[in-house]
Amino acid sequence: MRLHKNLVVAVIKILDGTFNQNFYADKTIEKILKSDKRWGSRDRGFIAETSYEIIRWKRLYSQISETKSPYKYGELWKMFSVWAVLKGIQLPNWKEFENTPARRIKGKFDSLVKIRKFRESIPDWLDKTGCDELGENRWTSELSALNKKANVIIRANSLKINVNDLRKELLKEDIQVEKINGFSEALKLRERKNLFKTKAFQNGYFELQDASSQLVAPFLKAEKGMKICDVCAGAGGKTLHLSAITENKGQIIAMDIFKNKLFELKRRAKRNNAFNIETRLIENNKSIKRLHGKIDRLLIDAPCSGLGVLRRNPDSKWKLSQNFLDKIKDTQQEILKRYSPMLKENGKLVYATCSILPSENELQIKRFLKTEQGKKFKVEDEKKISPAQSGFDGFYMARLSFK
Repeated sequence: MRLHKNLVVAVIKILDGTFNQNFYADKTIEKILKSDKRWGSRDRGFIAETSYEIIRWKRLYSQISETKSPYKYGELWKMFSVWAVLKGIQLPNWKEFENTPARRIKGKFDSLVKIRKFRESIPDWLDKTGCDELGENRWTSELSALNKKANVIIRANSLKINVNDLRKELLKEDIQVEKINGFSEALKLRERKNLFKTKAFQNGYFELQDASSQLVAPFLKAEKGMKICDVCAGAGGKTLHLSAITENKGQIIAMDIFKNKLFELKRRAKRNNAFNIETRLIENNKSIKRLHGKIDRLLIDAPCSGLGVLRRNPDSKWKLSQNFLDKIKDTQQEILKRYSPMLKENGKLVYATCSILPSENELQIKRFLKTEQGKKFKVEDEKKISPAQSGFDGFYMARLSFK
């Protein structure tokens, strides 16, 4: 591979934004890619994938290059040179690469990969937390899986097309996909491509959604004609899936505290032809109390650490902290207690997270069942999806029935 200066500079800018300015990696990459329209798909792919790799292995590369945060401009180049040397890429005769110690880089790598926190590139506190909650062996295998590159998986929008016809439509646009056993609406891309420019996407034939995430909406056991509420709807991936499952029959109330996310959901719903969705901004307790005892099915896709989706968001492990984790667990419990009274008698509630930590998952449910609100519920079923075992994102979901 031959390195091109303008592409490497773009990567350095992304690293600076992500590491030093605490910007989200995906937004920073998106902004940089829009800055030069001359870049083709291969150039854009190099910038995005190289940036994500260096972000993923930040701790390992930082240790090898003897750099630390906040990273100076020259130190970001040193981290890039570590990536290049370990990839076996010949460094050009640029001043930024002068005196790069290739042999020492390889030697340090061989030594550091024997230590998990460096090999898997994880903060000390998070490594300890994972070990304490999951045990040494399981945490080690989960971390390894979460550092692998994520597949691109889509969900066919059954309001407009079935999965077989979607395959044919995508093939017309030179996009090859394959089915996934056990997932009736999921398709996996064989080669990464920009799906957002396809006619199939613009026509609302599919949404990007990992296979694990596609299990949540069906787990709610929603039926046509029901009144359903998604109280942490965000931009609505699971809300849209619920609309497809109910065939636009009944009412789906999508709630969130962020107006911009609900606006995005409205836009997506229009493209999907999902017209049984109503969005409501949560401004105060009145929004919640109005729905007490009126909901047949309640989805709580709770805010969480996001540890199950580190493959897609590698920068999140550098933004997480023990303080955040403690606070988010309190928030999860508060959400369960605050929204569960919405259910009618014999209604069902699904609590879901994209975390693999028991303290955010099954232990939260046990804690909730001991509360005044929770004693009215019983656990009907639960699923734990391990990235190491499934190859997909890590997820947890519990379905509770209202006694």
